[in-house]
Amino acid sequence: MTFISRRDLLKRAAAAPVAAVFPATAFPARIDNPVPAAGTVAAGHGDLMAGALQAKEPLETLTAIEMDLLDVIVARLIPADANGPGATEARVAHYIDRALGGALAASRQAYAAGLAALDRYARASRGAPFTTLSATDQDSVLIDVEAGAATGFTGGSAAFFRMLLAHTHQGMFGDPYYGGNANFIGWDLLRYPGVRTIVSTADQQRLESNALTPNHKSAYDYDTFTKASAAASRRGAETPGTSQY
Repeated sequence: MTFISRRDLLKRAAAAPVAAVFPATAFPARIDNPVPAAGTVAAGHGDLMAGALQAKEPLETLTAIEMDLLDVIVARLIPADANGPGATEARVAHYIDRALGGALAASRQAYAAGLAALDRYARASRGAPFTTLSATDQDSVLIDVEAGAATGFTGGSAAFFRMLLAHTHQGMFGDPYYGGNANFIGWDLLRYPGVRTIVSTADQQRLESNALTPNHKSAYDYDTFTKASAAASRRGAETPGTSQY
């Protein structure tokens, strides 16, 4: 069950850049990302239609049924445990929903087909919708999908799993600007101290001893990285006689 090994997950994530990089026009303006209160996260029990009726906020791309299923899946990929909150609390599914309307738009149909295929496979092989299965059975379905053994997937289940896991990592550990990593949950899990434009000698020493206090700042909390500045720079470059510097 490599996909739910938090130790392996953290090793992989730590080896990759923490802040996901997307085109400046890929997303709308920044939105707040509150962590759902206990007991209000997407349902892991009941049928998909019942889950759809429990939708707590408007969605940008996915249907309510797709969103409920996706949230249960990512909760198994990165579950909350003794080390801290998981993908649901970090709003990973909301990151994916938002990104599928922008930077990940090319994957929208793959999600529609893949989520439907995963639920059909769960029903056929385990006798119930994925969201109603026990955590153990949910994991066993995902193991089949990861291994390419699950049937009914266009292009094979393993390809869908790889895409979904990559996007789950992005939503968990990317910059909160993009809709995931709510309240810096992912960065705290990695003990990432946060984006800094200036690092003093003392900060470097604290970083090396794991004593640097996280600043809980997005890259876009700095003027250098604001979307508005990026847009202004592009406009300047496009205006004759105007310098972009």
